[in-house]
Amino acid sequence: MPEPFDPEILAASANPRPNRFLGTRFDEGGTFLPEAGNTVVRHVVPGSATQAALADLRERLRGLPWGHRFAFTAPESLHMTVFEGAIETRRLPGYWPGTLPLDAPMDAVTDHLAARLEDFAGPGRFDMTIAEVTPFGLALTGATDADEATARAWRDALAGPFGYRSPNHDAYSFHVTLAYIIDWLPDELVPLYRRALAELTEEFRARIPVVELGPPAFCTFADMNGFPPVLTLSGA
Repeated sequence: MPEPFDPEILAASANPRPNRFLGTRFDEGGTFLPEAGNTVVRHVVPGSATQAALADLRERLRGLPWGHRFAFTAPESLHMTVFEGAIETRRLPGYWPGTLPLDAPMDAVTDHLAARLEDFAGPGRFDMTIAEVTPFGLALTGATDADEATARAWRDALAGPFGYRSPNHDAYSFHVTLAYIIDWLPDELVPLYRRALAELTEEFRARIPVVELGPPAFCTFADMNGFPPVLTLSGA
């Protein structure tokens, strides 16, 4: 189970500097900026009860005080990341295929990884459930201990073809992102957010007992608003 989210970490008094994603992932108006890369994700199943509930949650979060200062991703982009791939804005050892130079063109990186993933087989299917609602969307955990272990086993297995394990590989928190914060939360709104998130967590855990996700797929992206698949991975 992930560590409980505390909105205090978003308070303006706790954050003297702007969000590190401002100006690279999105701008002051909440428009997403070009940030190409690749990744392995499980998309929220189109037309599912989960997709409908998340559309409602998106509007509920947007309707909170300060919701207008979050950048919300496109509804069709919703997914859970299984393994973080390479990204233009993070060309660093430990986040980049060790067999490729750090200045390799992103298209070449994607082609290289797609070839390495063609014969990949994952360790089995797994279900995810909501740990809690955060201002950014959903924090997820395995529906059972076995599901959580299988999700982690996918990450371990994918480190092989990707050629790296990130520094937070074992501590990675599964999630579905709906939004990013643009301006830090005014301190006086922290108690309101704490109450609202607790209420939303209770409601949406009842509405979505198991998050409906498609099979793991290797995908590309040009920004955070779309993750078209390159190939669906076997073994789920």
